Formats: sequence, C-alpha cells, structure tokens
Amino acid sequence: MPRFTKKPVTITAVQFNGSSTHAGQIENWMNGGEEPPEDSIHTRDIGFLHIETLEGTMEASPSDWIIKGVNGEFYPCKRDIFEKTYEPAE
Repeated sequence: MPRFTKKPVTITAVQFNGSSTHAGQIENWMNGGEEPPEDSIHTRDIGFLHIETLEGTMEASPSDWIIKGVNGEFYPCKRDIFEKTYEPAE
C-alpha cells in the first residue's frame, strides 16, 4: 500500500486559555480581526469555545490550539496532537 508524508505547511495558531476575554479575542481573529496576543489576560473561565469548521461546529477546550489553515479555515486541535504535529516556525 502506498505511504505518504504530510507536506510542510506553516500555519498560524493560538492556544486557547479558557477565559471569556480570550474567547472574544479568538472570535474577533476568526472574523478578520487581529491575532490574539500570546499573553492574553485570563478572566472569567468559560471552559470551551465553539468553532464553525468545514466539518461543522467543533468545541475547543482550554489548552487546545486554534489553527488557521492554509485556506483561511479555522479548527481546534488538542494540545498533544498539536505538539506531535507542529513545531515553531521562523
């Protein structure tokens, strides 16, 4: 059976901290606004963030990464999967 290797792709991603403030910043980013700051202030916990993806609505939990894909689409990724798949780009 043929085997394949994933092409190297540089993405933009933000790790969700579970706060309502950060959720608002991420939602703004997904709607064309500025990328949320890495050191976002942690305010009232909401525990999750709903994201409309190409496959439907997905839920992001605190510590999940929110990824902006190569076609401008957004989707959540669990921290352990993100760490196995991505490394910092220069």
